[in-house]
Amino acid sequence: MVLTGEQVAELRALVNSRDVPAVVATRARIVLWTAEGRMRKDIGVLAGVSLPTVDRWVDRHARFGLAGLEEHKRGGRREQVPAAVRARILALTRTTPPVETGLSHWSSREMARYVSRTEEVSVSWHYVAKLWRDNDLQPHQQGTFKLSRDPRFAEKVADIVGLYLDPPRGAVVLSIDEKTQIQALDRTQPLLPMDFGVTEQRTHDYLRHGITNLFAALDVSSGQVTAACYPDRTGERFLAFLRQAVKPHKGKEIHVVLDNLSTHTTPEIKTWLAANPNVTFHFTPVGSSWLNQIEIWFGIITRQSIRRGTFTSVTALIARIRDYVTHWNTDAEPFTWTATADEILAKVRCVQTSIKQLVDNNAR
Repeated sequence: MVLTGEQVAELRALVNSRDVPAVVATRARIVLWTAEGRMRKDIGVLAGVSLPTVDRWVDRHARFGLAGLEEHKRGGRREQVPAAVRARILALTRTTPPVETGLSHWSSREMARYVSRTEEVSVSWHYVAKLWRDNDLQPHQQGTFKLSRDPRFAEKVADIVGLYLDPPRGAVVLSIDEKTQIQALDRTQPLLPMDFGVTEQRTHDYLRHGITNLFAALDVSSGQVTAACYPDRTGERFLAFLRQAVKPHKGKEIHVVLDNLSTHTTPEIKTWLAANPNVTFHFTPVGSSWLNQIEIWFGIITRQSIRRGTFTSVTALIARIRDYVTHWNTDAEPFTWTATADEILAKVRCVQTSIKQLVDNNAR
């Protein structure tokens, strides 16, 4: 069982909150302990519950997030929320949070805060969680679909998907991006059995040894990955990595898929491109990094190597990344891209129509 950083933070907040019933806090501890890799029987002893109960709350959290752990009280006064606000919550849930929030995805608490602030109507996170559950929405698990406002969205989708499904004969397609601010963390003072219910904060102690930025290029046809770590992310660093990534393909036509970072379009890089006409950049639509296949690989290395690792220094973190890349490349296989540009554009139109209808219908 693997939890995201957001999920861990939410569960820990639940454990430490004075406003949460003890039984709900215990359920949150069960999920956290499971994610740490503890044995079911040990978790049952620590929490004072049976093994089926352990399984039940882990499964409930996997399916419904925090909402699955809350108390379900029968009867009582229902929270009164206007239909228009209810529709607003459902519509927002199906899209990526607005840029000004700084959020990558919604949690029930963040949604409640945002809607309460923007709609000037008091909404609790319990209401949001129940609304999600009633409508089978799981943004904590599946993410949201971001609708790009790029005026050239359709054109860029067709361009990049065309490279994936039908690349020019003899050409190399590289998917490049950077994963920034990877922290070298060393967890200290793990929770001991006698700490249960007393010093939960000890599980939160980490030594932070610094950060690194991972630059990576995926050869779309072979699945091979080229990677390098740098202390910062600048146009100069990107150009150095770009030279490293294209070097093995000297003399070939090279197409590079990347996003719209300013470090990808500096004057130095434009000069380099002019001197290397065999290299062509293809930019993903604004807000649509999911079109870049290297993002799939970033998710894999995060889950399998970085997220739960313990690193006593940045050097140790970089060594782990290099070892993982070497391991990956020993039997690398390409990702299989199946969606056509028409299918993607049709889905976007469907989402746009569904959101509009949802808002219109529930606002009546």
